[in-house]
Amino acid sequence: QPRLVESGGGLIQPGGSLRLSCEASGFRLSIYPIAWFRQAPGKEREGVSCITYSARNTTYEDSVKGRFTISRDNAKNTVYLQLNNLKPEDSAVYYCAAPAFGDECLLVSRAYDYWGQGTQVTISS
Repeated sequence: QPRLVESGGGLIQPGGSLRLSCEASGFRLSIYPIAWFRQAPGKEREGVSCITYSARNTTYEDSVKGRFTISRDNAKNTVYLQLNNLKPEDSAVYYCAAPAFGDECLLVSRAYDYWGQGTQVTISS
């Protein structure tokens, strides 16, 4: 059974940085695109970033461009999301997701079949 596990969340002050990790087990993450989503209380889940299996293509939601960076280490079966210059509005549970097939980098929930349990990111002074 494919499994994704996120880690790296926490409480941090505005302007700070975090690195989130998404580690896969039960399947080779290296052959799939991976996306990060986030969901804040009372809001819909939104796509943040995605990366194709080759890492040639990445996509970012407009509000995180220039601040977040997605990367992958296929040898470690892990995808990372570097979060810099964090703002209070970035506070949310962050999830990584993988599709059952394909290599399209899409920021829509319905494109993904496997989800992690999420990691909480809270930005507060």
